[in-house]
Amino acid sequence: MATDLKNPLKLAVLDADDLAVVSAHLQDAVAKVGDMAYLPKEKRFAMLVNRFDWTATGEGQPLRRRAGVHFERVLMARTRGFDLDDREAILNLLAVEFEERTPPSGLVTLNFSGDAAIRLEVECLEAALTDLGPAWSARRRPRHGET
Repeated sequence: MATDLKNPLKLAVLDADDLAVVSAHLQDAVAKVGDMAYLPKEKRFAMLVNRFDWTATGEGQPLRRRAGVHFERVLMARTRGFDLDDREAILNLLAVEFEERTPPSGLVTLNFSGDAAIRLEVECLEAALTDLGPAWSARRRPRHGET
């Protein structure tokens, strides 16, 4: 499936299957710590990322896209493995997972390389991924070692 350059990706998340699709599109996205925010009064976690466009890799030059990701109905956010005060630090997103607790509530975990993570306690799954602008050439295609 190729990504249409004129129609940016816009995905909604309402269940674990939707989140799995968004996780696949966010694999190898990079984000600055300073481009992430937990807004407790609004019950929202949001971040800007430069996502690797895995669907466009078959068309030749690998691409990256600026994207916004947000989770709604967030009751709590916790971090592990990085310093929130180092706003210029870059994190490489590996996967986003959901662990249901008392339905429909649960835990969303954003797993980054280096054993870093953000865990969101949510009332229910409600999130979105939206491309925010044009694509640009990626310096290189991410590589994953054999496990």
